[in-house]
Amino acid sequence: MRVLPVVLVTVVLAAGPSGRSVNAAETCDKSSSSQADLNECYGKAYKKADSELNAIYKQINERLKDRPATAKLLVAAQKAWIAFRDAECNFSTSASAEGSIYPMTQAICLEGLTTRRIDELKNYLGCEEGDLSCPVPAQ
Repeated sequence: MRVLPVVLVTVVLAAGPSGRSVNAAETCDKSSSSQADLNECYGKAYKKADSELNAIYKQINERLKDRPATAKLLVAAQKAWIAFRDAECNFSTSASAEGSIYPMTQAICLEGLTTRRIDELKNYLGCEEGDLSCPVPAQ
């Protein structure tokens, strides 16, 4: 089993792509006493972000119900994004793949990229009427 230096964990946590990752870090680090606890806590943070992503995706899909061609493009984009997210996290956490820290680093990566995607999709929900640069109609 490989042991990663604390410095790597600190870098991974500090380099989170959004404030949400930092909040998860604060919560998980305070409430966890073992690596298994940390793995579980960060896993829950990722699942929470994934649930939020799914809810926003459904909102956009609902707005596109009268635009089937655009809805099809959304599905294709989301599938491609999921493939990218998973591949990127597999690559960026590969140094810890043999260690007990791996589930935590994987969850941190997944949560961070998912949070970025949430922000991107939320921007589509905020489009104004007549904005031709936005594929999602205003509400």
